[in-house]
Amino acid sequence: MMKAIRFHEHGEPDVLRYEPAPVPEPGPGEALIRVRAVSLNHLDLWQRRGLERVRIPFPHISGADVSGVVEASSDGTLTPGLRVLLQPGLSCGRCARCLEGRDNECPRYDVLGYQSDGGCAEFVRVPVANVVPIPDAIGFVEAAAFPLTFLTAWHMLITRARLEAGDLVLVLGAGSGVGQAAIQIARLHGARVIATAGTEAKLARARELGAFETVNHSTEDLAAAVRRLTERRGVDVVVEHVGTATWEASVRSLARGGRLVTCGATTGHEARIDLRVLFGRQLSLLGSYMGRKGELLRAAGFFFSGHLVPVVDRVYPLAEAADAHRRLEARANFGKIVLTP
Repeated sequence: MMKAIRFHEHGEPDVLRYEPAPVPEPGPGEALIRVRAVSLNHLDLWQRRGLERVRIPFPHISGADVSGVVEASSDGTLTPGLRVLLQPGLSCGRCARCLEGRDNECPRYDVLGYQSDGGCAEFVRVPVANVVPIPDAIGFVEAAAFPLTFLTAWHMLITRARLEAGDLVLVLGAGSGVGQAAIQIARLHGARVIATAGTEAKLARARELGAFETVNHSTEDLAAAVRRLTERRGVDVVVEHVGTATWEASVRSLARGGRLVTCGATTGHEARIDLRVLFGRQLSLLGSYMGRKGELLRAAGFFFSGHLVPVVDRVYPLAEAADAHRRLEARANFGKIVLTP
């Protein structure tokens, strides 16, 4: 047996239980990983609360962002003790989309810890193909803070929005996992970033990460501030993941020919747009979900070389997962919240 954070019903953080659970057994093509760190995402909150038209298997172990060491692999191809992080996207590896390298479009695509048990435990089972070795210089906490948010931000900016050097990029929610990753990826590729946050402390952190201008979205009109900062031009790319609360301002912030790319809806999924604005200003609205394994490997190279640095907000023992959930729900974090077994 192992210790894990499980929930047997949907609800508030109090439904999370730190309890014994069976150690998973790796099947063909799978590996057993001893978890050293796992970071939280909003997906963990939504699963715990319950998602519309989604059935979560009970009892359930969440956790998509994992680092650890190889305990065993069914085919013996991985050396026990190998230090790794895990690609959070699960795909069949056999369909046309997977074979074309577009595994995040696989009809059977899943996220570790969504329909399967995830990494909020002492052990997790994953396909061997999802194991990414990490250098000795990379800490487990930082490694767990990297995969999902940097993969998501990379796919949004590089693949979907086709970011170019010199682009003006508006990153919403700089303190979020995707926000801090997007600031760094945009800067790495020669773009200039305007970042938003709700406190002056978070805005200062955003500037430290490379944002050249910031907007306090709790006290300022976002679109008006962007127009002022860009001399009424607007931005080329908006990284949107907030949803209803910011959608209209995000659209108004775009320059002619601008691209809005969205990966989430933390404040709601209802959005409106004037179609005359859409075609008259030749805007592009782009959806983005997770990312491809090849993109994670490319991004990881910059992580391993120190050019991308995941921001860790706070580290909790696994047993205190409920407190970690509360901190994420309160949006008190800047960067990733990490749990360690």
